[in-house]
Amino acid sequence: MMDKWRLIVTPAERGAFNMAVDEVLLAETVAGSSLPILRLYDWSPACISLGYAQKAGDIDLDRLKSNGWEMVRRITGGRAILHVDELTYSVLAPLTEPRVAGTVLESYQRLAGALMKAIRDLEIPVEMVEEIDRQHFTNGPVCFETPSAYELTVNGKKLVGSAQARRKGGFLQHGAFPLFGDLRRITSVLEGLEGKELLEAGEKVLQRATTAEMVTGKKIEWQVAANSFIKAFEDVLEIEFVESGLTNEELDQIMESIVTKYDAWRWTGRF
Repeated sequence: MMDKWRLIVTPAERGAFNMAVDEVLLAETVAGSSLPILRLYDWSPACISLGYAQKAGDIDLDRLKSNGWEMVRRITGGRAILHVDELTYSVLAPLTEPRVAGTVLESYQRLAGALMKAIRDLEIPVEMVEEIDRQHFTNGPVCFETPSAYELTVNGKKLVGSAQARRKGGFLQHGAFPLFGDLRRITSVLEGLEGKELLEAGEKVLQRATTAEMVTGKKIEWQVAANSFIKAFEDVLEIEFVESGLTNEELDQIMESIVTKYDAWRWTGRF
């Protein structure tokens, strides 16, 4: 008999809501109030998420506002991501769950197997990167410029960006699968870039990252990608999903977290 996990699919929401949901659900799984969770979600409006320790000064707030985008800080590490035209996933579980146990790289590798099957089933020839030659990469502010171990690439270009956090016996990994759109858009809000430097930054992103549409030549609908993720996680991790919405108690905690943390500049601008 396969272990049961909770499946939560949420509609497009603000960045503050999305990050509050992940943190609240992480606590719920640790407390034993919830089964381990796969959550699939989207963003509206477009939103920059900063890594936990990234400088908020990497982003030009005037340009961000002019674009109609928002900004939020994650509890996971890494660099900035522009969340738009993508499928976002999160895995939340206690560290006692064997599928996420072990070292960071061990858990990345297990989950990457499910992610890889999901994306290959969409007819994208994705590969798992096990070792990175970092001499060709710079430590810039954009997440998708640099692949990490056990992330997924196509022809050497990063396709899925993932980040992980472990808190008080809990495990969170979330990541972005860009479906379509211009990956260069994120450079328009990077602090200090003008003219030639801005163009060069955009081209650098395209040299190192890609989208599903750029690989296949066609748009993959969000729900089609979500269905592929659900099936692949069930098959590869040998789990059975129980579909669930957010409970009223969870929603109350999420709303409180938005007000006290994710919409507060003392959190978003803390570095």
